[in-house]
Amino acid sequence: MDITLKNTATGQKERFEPLEPANVRIYVCGPTVYDRAHLGNARPVVVFDVLFRLLREVYGENSVTYVRNFTDIDDKIIARAAETGRPVDEITEETVRWYLEDMAALGALDPTHMPRATEFIAEMVAMIETLIGKGHAYEAEGHVLFAVDSWKEHYGELSGRSVDDMIAGARVEVAPYKRDPMDFVLWKPSTPDQPGWPSPWGRGRPGWHIECSAMAKALLGETFDIHGGGGDLMFPHHENERAQSCCANGTERMAQVWLHNEMLQVEGKKMSKSLGNFFTVRDLLDQGVPGEVIRFVMLGTHYRKPMDWTEKKREEAEATLRKWRALTEGERAGGGDTSRVLAALADDLNTPEALSAMHRMARKGDAASLKAAGELVGLLGDDLGDWSWRRFATSDGVVQFLGDGDETHASLARAVGVRWKDLRSSKDYESADALKARALEAGLELRDMKTVVQAEMLSNFDPARLEALK
Repeated sequence: MDITLKNTATGQKERFEPLEPANVRIYVCGPTVYDRAHLGNARPVVVFDVLFRLLREVYGENSVTYVRNFTDIDDKIIARAAETGRPVDEITEETVRWYLEDMAALGALDPTHMPRATEFIAEMVAMIETLIGKGHAYEAEGHVLFAVDSWKEHYGELSGRSVDDMIAGARVEVAPYKRDPMDFVLWKPSTPDQPGWPSPWGRGRPGWHIECSAMAKALLGETFDIHGGGGDLMFPHHENERAQSCCANGTERMAQVWLHNEMLQVEGKKMSKSLGNFFTVRDLLDQGVPGEVIRFVMLGTHYRKPMDWTEKKREEAEATLRKWRALTEGERAGGGDTSRVLAALADDLNTPEALSAMHRMARKGDAASLKAAGELVGLLGDDLGDWSWRRFATSDGVVQFLGDGDETHASLARAVGVRWKDLRSSKDYESADALKARALEAGLELRDMKTVVQAEMLSNFDPARLEALK
């Protein structure tokens, strides 16, 4: 199957052709670990988890290597340690654990490798030495900086900006030791109370950008297939990664394809603490929002479009997943026809179209295909727990009731469901439609699931009104 992806570097949707089909390699920039992951941090995790699943489906589970790093040395981490009085490694260990727990709750598979920056200091030092030796970097006042002018003809190609435009629009760090305002730090000195490592330029620590270049080279090679991350990383992080990797390795490309997901909003506004709409993934989970629901909402928007988290979308996602889980109860993954869902994902990760195809499966009562499709997009799996069965669910083989656990309500709903089924069986569709409409007004939604009638209790459930419909 052909996969097409929108390559940020070219601005075009392109047929994906891996360098080695038996060794597909993808690198995604992970978190800086000093605090809980907010909802926006989760979006690239879900996006690239779907890509990982797609690549494994097309090329084979053992033919895909997915790397997502942890930045565990950074000025923000050092500042958090100073604020709290806690050791840096204690903060990073705790935050890594939090991150993995929260992302697992969203149904994300573990990447093949999850390297930490502090494990690759030697590789970073070696790459910096190479850049200096090739004239692409220089030492100044204990710092080592990348000389953007040494690669000026290519710098900015990824983000589509000229160096002059970037200087005018960027928040560049002004420092007297820089030869050019756009030059960026590869190595910086550490004070005695800050984490540091020995280097040819004195005790210090790496700059942010060099981390990913060193880890990607060590784990995936000088050139690999896909580099991904949030759109906010395109400049300067990815632009700088690309520059230093190509210059150090002597390659034309770092990655064949660059993918970037758009940002997240909350109720139509940018998420920010000042607006009071900032929350973490753990905040939602602790409020009782299932991780699978969060994932479903994210899949409902194409990764290249801004995603708006709303309470309405959350409610709709939860209602849909309850229905789908009821339909696929006891169904094992691996059967059914998932070709339309697979085709949607292969078309630049078109997750909204994939969900539309799953809606059609549900309407047809095709539980086998729905379960298998869920596996492709990371939904309906047993590993996501039994959240959808917090409500009462029973079936007598004719009517399946979803409700609040009251058996008297279940009995009433079954009686109405049986009457509706009998009317349809006798082809009295006019009376059947009228009964369905009146049941809905009384808070009971009736659905024909082919093998059974599904009767779901809604928030306006009124037993007295339903009693008259039996």
